[in-house]
Amino acid sequence: MLIYEDLPVPSIRANEVLIRNEAAGINFADTERRRGRYYPVATPLPYVLGGEFSGVVVAVGDEVSGVHVGDRVFGITHPARSGCYAQYVAAPAGEVFPLPSGLGFAEATALLVQGLTAYLMLRDGVRLMKNDSVLVLAAAGGVGSLVVQLARIMGAGQVVGAASTPEKRQLVLDLGADSVVDYSQPRWHTEVLRTTGDRGVDAVMLSGGGEMFTEATASLAPFGRLAVYGTANGEMPIVDFTAGLAGQVLMNLSFTFFALQFYFQHARSELALAVDELTRLVQEDRLRLVLGQQLPLSAAAEAHRLLEGRRSTGKMVLLPWAD
Repeated sequence: MLIYEDLPVPSIRANEVLIRNEAAGINFADTERRRGRYYPVATPLPYVLGGEFSGVVVAVGDEVSGVHVGDRVFGITHPARSGCYAQYVAAPAGEVFPLPSGLGFAEATALLVQGLTAYLMLRDGVRLMKNDSVLVLAAAGGVGSLVVQLARIMGAGQVVGAASTPEKRQLVLDLGADSVVDYSQPRWHTEVLRTTGDRGVDAVMLSGGGEMFTEATASLAPFGRLAVYGTANGEMPIVDFTAGLAGQVLMNLSFTFFALQFYFQHARSELALAVDELTRLVQEDRLRLVLGQQLPLSAAAEAHRLLEGRRSTGKMVLLPWAD
């Protein structure tokens, strides 16, 4: 249950900064924590949800250098810390990124969990190669809308998007996909095969299990790679070797379970480089950030309902000072 209430402004340690938070990103991981489902770290209650912030530094700790009061910054809080559905956020100075001029607070949040996931999953998850064909599930969503564009930028030869409504499919085409399929229809993998000359795709990215995972597997070409980056549909991916479509597994397929958290724990320098690359692409007008609903902080519960009901496109954000 989400409760909207007043809390004290966070105090900061010597190595931290205090940010007046202008935009808080919303992710499926937030809904999973709220519902008490699997999450890699414990969630002590009561807990402030949210992993992404974007705002202005209003105070710095005694040991902080390189970040100053008045700086525009954005970043991701560690999942063990209190989150970002708040007007003020405390964060270690070394974990905030400078926000380039011309990039809005709400837009910036799309470059964090979604942008980093899209970029690093293409690069490291499915190890995209030049001229690969790519299938993007939930292609109108926060991650999917960026994967469609980044796949093209990174050299994909064919991009197939999957979305559930005509409006979402048109958006995916507008973002640069070569074709779209309706993944709310039964046996939609046959349409993917048709659009690829019955070969299938070299790479698939999806967040979910169940029938979606089975259909995605059936869409793969020989030696295809599939990356799962979450369970947005509430079902865990299971490879069923006895199912009718399991013959695909005999085609030397590779399955990857992609987690952005790895980079926070073991490769933080890669995150900074990826953020720099993503912001450069935005500033060069090569990467379009698709913003969805922007709601006041008091509407966090409604935001979760929209996300869970698949009634959102692009990046949804909360505006902590809009109430």
